[in-house]
Amino acid sequence: MSRQPRLPLPGAGPSASAGYSSIDSPRSNSSRTQSPAGNYGGHSPLNPSRGNVGGGNSYSHHQQQQQPWQAQRDSDSDRSASSIDHRGTLAVMTGQVGGGYGPYSYEPNGQGRYSPRSSSQPSPFATRPSPSSSSSGHGSSSHNSQQHQQRRTGGKTGAGITAGPTWTARDAEMDDKLHNPSPHDKMGDRTQCTPWSIRGWLNMTALFVMVAALVTLFAGYPIIQFYQRGTAKTYGAYNVGGINSTGQVPDIPNLPSLIDADTPASALTRTGFDGHDYVLVFSDEFNTDGRTFWPGDDPFWEAVDLHYWATADFEWYDPDAITTKGGALVITVSEEPIHNLNFRSGMLQSWNKFCFTGGYIEVSIQLPGIGSVGGFWPGAWTLGNLARAGYGATTDGTWPYSYNSCDLGTLPNQTNVAGTGPAAALNIDINDGGQLSQLPGQRLSACTCSGEDHPGPNVGVGRGAPEVDIIEAGVGWRNGGFHGSVSQSAQFAPFDANYAYVNTTPATTVYDDTVTSINSYTGGVYQEAVSGVSFVNGNAYELQGQQFASYGWEMWPDQNNGFITWQVSGKPTWQITSATVGPNAAAGVGQRLISQEPMYIILNLGIASSFQPVSYGQLKFPAHMKVDYVRVYQRSGSENIGCDPPNMPTADYINKHMNAYTNPNYTLWSQAGYQKPKNSMTGC
Repeated sequence: MSRQPRLPLPGAGPSASAGYSSIDSPRSNSSRTQSPAGNYGGHSPLNPSRGNVGGGNSYSHHQQQQQPWQAQRDSDSDRSASSIDHRGTLAVMTGQVGGGYGPYSYEPNGQGRYSPRSSSQPSPFATRPSPSSSSSGHGSSSHNSQQHQQRRTGGKTGAGITAGPTWTARDAEMDDKLHNPSPHDKMGDRTQCTPWSIRGWLNMTALFVMVAALVTLFAGYPIIQFYQRGTAKTYGAYNVGGINSTGQVPDIPNLPSLIDADTPASALTRTGFDGHDYVLVFSDEFNTDGRTFWPGDDPFWEAVDLHYWATADFEWYDPDAITTKGGALVITVSEEPIHNLNFRSGMLQSWNKFCFTGGYIEVSIQLPGIGSVGGFWPGAWTLGNLARAGYGATTDGTWPYSYNSCDLGTLPNQTNVAGTGPAAALNIDINDGGQLSQLPGQRLSACTCSGEDHPGPNVGVGRGAPEVDIIEAGVGWRNGGFHGSVSQSAQFAPFDANYAYVNTTPATTVYDDTVTSINSYTGGVYQEAVSGVSFVNGNAYELQGQQFASYGWEMWPDQNNGFITWQVSGKPTWQITSATVGPNAAAGVGQRLISQEPMYIILNLGIASSFQPVSYGQLKFPAHMKVDYVRVYQRSGSENIGCDPPNMPTADYINKHMNAYTNPNYTLWSQAGYQKPKNSMTGC
């Protein structure tokens, strides 16, 4: 037979054409002989240690006899594929070993073996020339080829099959049972499940301990601490945590403080007209120039932008009319066209920002103009937080109610359902057709039916928006001439018969009748005015003396023993008590309350003939109302500040009715889109 050319190895140079390089054997080159023939040397091509896999370099018979370990390996015809030296170059090239080719291609036949590749799936190297056989060398090529073929196929041959070794247990990987367990393995691994397993109970016990520890840490510990720490301590000071004996509070830089840092130390405490010790809870000294009060500008104050139609004012309230200058708040009224009106001025409120329940409020004011000329209407007053001044829908049915009884006083016009009585509500010798009241009835009364719209704390508590004025400044006649005076009053609903509250001692007290007198105006169809009029310092005006005078009231909000005491320039002027507005049988109403609502502060400068005649020819514009400071005190140990106290909440109710509290164009509650709650007096 003619010798076929040998296939050079990859990377072999021209000198390698005489035979294959012996890179497939770990033995040293000194033990190798170059075979001119391309036979396999009589050894299995799947065991390179028995000869060169692809021919070329093969070991002589003499060399094999000199290696005793070779004979043992020759007899191991079932050597597994894992023992193959995968560096056998030709075995890889011809598909004998590797990947998806050769006898170890991954084509399981379902009998725990890997099937040999069929002839229809040739090796990708099948087109490469293979080394030719030769009769030269050790043993005939036919004998060697037959022996080689038998060893490759394990003694079996067949047409169209490239024979290879069968799969044996020696080929198994360590984790085969995990990936492909036999039924026997599954049965062998099955264990009995019992609730009395010691290991299971230990696991459950450990889990229980961990869960119990977490619950104790995040739920139990705070509860335990609450009961162990006892009551909060004041440490002999004025408040929880130990505000010191001067009444000072912590100073947090760059954050708004309820107490202005410019407040003098002498003003941090006071002794009340009732003899009790009071501590400062809020102050604004207005010492920083250039402050503005548009919505969002200030943490405690906000200026309104509206026409105050309720009292038929002549001015438009504009936030730009209010600022701070020279250590004072300045409200400017000017004569100029604005929104079809002729005057521009300002109203400042702390509505829903700062409120207080009971206590003492003091405001230092310089009034506009001069005291002998009437027309300006400067005011400093307080109102219950459930009504927002200037927003008529919110005052509808709340102002000026301060009432917690369920009777005729909660109904419209203070008459019975049939409208036939009582007589005191129908037959009075004043104007307005003889009616005592034209109020729509108390919207948030103690008669509110269960489940109806009510701010709480429950529907059985009467709520409203009482008004308590620090001052409304005007002019009064004394000693043959006009002099500056102020009205200091509280407005109530429902009304006494003929608006005749008890104005005699001990219910009502005037401290100096040369300065103060009971106001002859006691009310009308929209309010009962419990008012005293006091003359003031004539030098505390912008155009006369340029001084400031202090005005204020002191209130104790108790249902049966409450009182309000007003003062001018530090001296008490007059006082009313709960008995002043006690039950009135003729009108069929019960006790009116000294306000128990959270009250907010209002500062404004208006012009209206509904208050006093306006002397246009004598007024000088622009005019200014100046406020040096606002200070609020409460009894030591009875501090109650905030617009949403637990016993008289307002926040949730306001948030549910923002349409009414943010649109000043609505004058009635129904216009804002809300219904009044049902009253048990008229049927639930």
